[in-house]
Amino acid sequence: MANINVVNLTGAKVGEFELDDVFAGEVNEALLWEAVKHYRASLRQGTHATKNRKLVSGAGKKLWKQKGTGRARVGSIRTPLWRGGGTVHGPQPRSYEYAFPRKKLLGALRSAIASKIADGKFTVVENFDVSEGKTKLYRTALNKLEAKKTALLVESSQQLSEKLYLGSRNLQGVELVLSSEVHPYDLLKYEHAIFSKAALEALQETLKKSVSKRKHAEKEAA
Repeated sequence: MANINVVNLTGAKVGEFELDDVFAGEVNEALLWEAVKHYRASLRQGTHATKNRKLVSGAGKKLWKQKGTGRARVGSIRTPLWRGGGTVHGPQPRSYEYAFPRKKLLGALRSAIASKIADGKFTVVENFDVSEGKTKLYRTALNKLEAKKTALLVESSQQLSEKLYLGSRNLQGVELVLSSEVHPYDLLKYEHAIFSKAALEALQETLKKSVSKRKHAEKEAA
């Protein structure tokens, strides 16, 4: 696959990075939708709750005798048939999380990166080093990299510095994540994705291993 330019924080080209064939396939929009759905489901608190007949306030005393009054029989004021009574089959606290295969997650991540590259919203920098961990310095750098709106900064865990953390945490519309934790939802949420060279190398190696394992499994199955 074609190479991508590697720039410094001033926007000047300092080298090239060879992209692997894992980014050459078509963008799987259905897989991206599944990944986003799974991510958003895990964000739900699931604290909704309604009171059933057991929890609603009110005595359990029978209101009047069963026969002879001419009225309909009733056993409790908490009956769901009455206003103020319990709710039948109402929502209760629960978790909305569910299992999502790692292979599908990595496939969606590949599609998300390929989509950013195709849109011209993907940048690879040599590193995120600056003289001081100041927000102003990183804001200036992002402007030079043409990421003036929202941006996702991706760094490897080995290269993550305190300067980068302190300098980017107060930038509005900017989020810093590790290459081992980046999610397709993050890449779709932010307009511009900026990877350090080390972070892209680590992520590309992970995707290559996943693809090779899948191909090996398909050969054995055949």
